[in-house]
Amino acid sequence: MVSQREERIAVVALFEKWVCSGKAGIFTEPCWQTPRTMCPRRGWVLSSGRRNLGCGNSPAAVPLAGGRRRGGGQAWPGRAGRSRRAFYKERSGANSSRSFEKHRESYARNTVKLLRNTALKPLKMAEQFIVDSPAVKYSKEYIEADYAYQTTRVFTDNGITKVKPCSTKFTFRTERRVPKLGVMLVGWGGNNGTTVTAAVLANKLGLSWMTKNGPKFANYYGSMLQASTVCLGTSASGDVYVPFCNLLPMVNPNDIVFDGWDISSLNLADAMKRAEVLDWQLQEQLRPHMEKMKPRPSIYIPEFIAANQEDRADHVLQGTKAEQVQQIRQDIQDFKMKSGVEKVIVLWTANTERFCDLIPGVNDTAYNLLKAIECDREVSPSTLFAVASILEGCAYINGSPQNTFVPGAVELAIKNKVFIGGDDFKSGQTKIKSVLVDFLISSGLKTVSIVSYNHLGNNDGKNLSAPQQFRSKEISKSNVVDDMVQSNPILYAPDEKPDHCVVIKYVPYVGDSKRAMDEYTSEIMMGGSNTIVLHNTCEDSLLASPLILDLVVLTELCQRITFRTEEDPEFQTFHSVLSILSFLCKAPLVPEGTPVVNALFRQRSCIENILRACIGLTPQNHMLLEHKMQRSFVSLKRPNKSYLHEPIAKKRATAISNGYHTKAIANGHKNGLSRAGTNGHLEIDN
Repeated sequence: MVSQREERIAVVALFEKWVCSGKAGIFTEPCWQTPRTMCPRRGWVLSSGRRNLGCGNSPAAVPLAGGRRRGGGQAWPGRAGRSRRAFYKERSGANSSRSFEKHRESYARNTVKLLRNTALKPLKMAEQFIVDSPAVKYSKEYIEADYAYQTTRVFTDNGITKVKPCSTKFTFRTERRVPKLGVMLVGWGGNNGTTVTAAVLANKLGLSWMTKNGPKFANYYGSMLQASTVCLGTSASGDVYVPFCNLLPMVNPNDIVFDGWDISSLNLADAMKRAEVLDWQLQEQLRPHMEKMKPRPSIYIPEFIAANQEDRADHVLQGTKAEQVQQIRQDIQDFKMKSGVEKVIVLWTANTERFCDLIPGVNDTAYNLLKAIECDREVSPSTLFAVASILEGCAYINGSPQNTFVPGAVELAIKNKVFIGGDDFKSGQTKIKSVLVDFLISSGLKTVSIVSYNHLGNNDGKNLSAPQQFRSKEISKSNVVDDMVQSNPILYAPDEKPDHCVVIKYVPYVGDSKRAMDEYTSEIMMGGSNTIVLHNTCEDSLLASPLILDLVVLTELCQRITFRTEEDPEFQTFHSVLSILSFLCKAPLVPEGTPVVNALFRQRSCIENILRACIGLTPQNHMLLEHKMQRSFVSLKRPNKSYLHEPIAKKRATAISNGYHTKAIANGHKNGLSRAGTNGHLEIDN
């Protein structure tokens, strides 16, 4: 089945093709002669004429530019509410054809823009909801929810291991008002910075562009918050899903205001061209907007990044480290004042730095770190930005693998009650690794060897070709399986780990299209072995950009959430080290003494269940006990007679030709209600 959105997009693409070719008959011929496929009177239909996309009060109705809806049909282009007779009379006048021809193109293009925006309007899976519970209260300012947090405590008593269920009563309070958010990117002129800025602009403007594979439309695919769903619960017709971003009031990415710093002086339009990430037709549409954007001068300390970056460094701050920190603080204040944003979040998406040595008396405490900056001692640029952001009360996120958050920086954030998070965007190869190793070990397979190879040709790859910068990346990539290994003492002895090798090579030709090849070898039953080999082509910046949006939107939301317990009645915020961001980071930063979780779905469940707690909903447990009972405690629609399976010797499977199928394919029962739909059968002997 073709979705309503896909049909709308098909109409837009077809119409745009006609407009571009100058054959938009709807604007050049009398409306009674207009081809039926695009007839405003009968509604917008596909070229086949089978599916009406806009007739009457159809939810897919698409109004035309310059007109208005009247009754159950569509307004006519350029009619603007005039009577039909007057419209015909004007069209038949001596000067009408010349006048209409003069404005034909603008009419057409305005209608394309309107159609495009209508086609791309999100289709709601569920209306905005409220939680109907005495434990949840809605006021103008807050959503307040009482929540019982269930945990399990394990202890040993006289040599006996005892397990004790525990419950702690929380009250969560979430501010409903969403502020105007500003995001300042360190490395704004890089691949990630230009791509995320371009993506937000393209979505805000509702842009589309043509490629060799057909029309493409701006979207936020790859964003957990904007492009994935969560299950609210079950209705009479089945599970009800809502977009993740609808669980609580969140910033719309389209409303984010960007600014930032870069060691390169190129404006964002030229930097976008240099990055070679986005299609050229899209770049041409964005250029007028992005050529006005120019990064502020940034901090450049050559010994922290690869020497091959020197040719880009023509836009740098001068002075001592203390003066540079002060300038960064002034930049934040200036941006906040001129843009009118209420909050600013600073995010590092610049080059990977080498690891910074942890030196007692220099960066081990907040006092020593500030003193080291005053005395112009060794402090990395990313840490200088972190210190400036923290002193300005702005959350700071590190999107690269270096150890930006030295102990002194963490202490400074805690002291000033400012959120920090990181490290290193988890976008491609590492994200797959955190899923696959979790699957293997959870299945009882002993993974003994992991070999990961990458090659890429963007500036990140160029910088990582230097040994010290590569070492930072190697560390963040290598630790991703540790918690999964430690979770299974049946397979692994204490301190035993799989062999894990990571290789990164710089190949300029492939640009931003990173290649990743992985080999996973596991020991299986009775001395056997199992090897899985993967090849993954990643559009590096197009995968990282939605993570940037998720990081800043989730961080801003956490700034509006407070909670208390029965034992501690004063409301508090999350810990300054914002470990809820772990799903988005290769090397999650967590508070001291906190277990590090790398398994991807545990990380996502953490975010989902915390947000569910804020509206008084229990965690998703996927038990479905009501469907596993002979006599359920809820009303279920089940057939009166049991379903008889096919004979064991002859099972039927759906025939699939060339990978296409026209009917929904189910495996056995569909929710216990009906047989699987098939469009042909294959006989399979057991």
